[in-house]
Amino acid sequence: MTPTHEPPTAASDTDVTERASEAPSDAGLTPESGGADGTPGTWSGKAPFALLSLAVLALDQWSKQWIETTIPQRGGRITIVPDLLDFIYVRNTGLAFGLFAEQGASAGRIALLVLVFAAVGFVGYYFWSTPPSDRVSLVALGLVLGGAFGNLVDRVGRGAVTDFIDFYVGDWHWHTFNVADSAITVGFVLIVLGAFRKPPATEKTPNIQPARAKAG
Repeated sequence: MTPTHEPPTAASDTDVTERASEAPSDAGLTPESGGADGTPGTWSGKAPFALLSLAVLALDQWSKQWIETTIPQRGGRITIVPDLLDFIYVRNTGLAFGLFAEQGASAGRIALLVLVFAAVGFVGYYFWSTPPSDRVSLVALGLVLGGAFGNLVDRVGRGAVTDFIDFYVGDWHWHTFNVADSAITVGFVLIVLGAFRKPPATEKTPNIQPARAKAG
């Protein structure tokens, strides 16, 4: 008696479903745990950039304290690069680089505080919502956030921001600024440059449809 061979049949929908349930999944990668694809809206994976903000804040506050105690003993000015860069001591009641200083000395100071708090809150939210994979943006936001906090500490605690970097050529002087202003400027430049970057190419996952048994 000749043995008979039954032709192989296609996998049923039930078998495909069971195999899919046995395959490993990324269910554990939630926004709270920081997804492998750089999930936004989380602090996970952003510790180095938060430390960058703290470093900017610490350097800014230390430099201002040093200027406040050193400049009066040096005749009000320390020459760093002759005819180009000096350190002086200026109390700025306005915004960065001495902007709106006259308005800041009056009732406009309250409006400036509100504006600064709003800006810090916006940058903080932007930092929180940026995915950990976007390192350039996080470096930029870390610089801006650290600088904004540095000037905010001055404005709230001392009523004015300490500026001391005097860049000049001949009789022309740029607005006096500080470490916080420098960090904010560099951060914004990185943000603008990052806007022109091409987004990284993403690999497309092939769409595999389960095989279905032929009727008949």
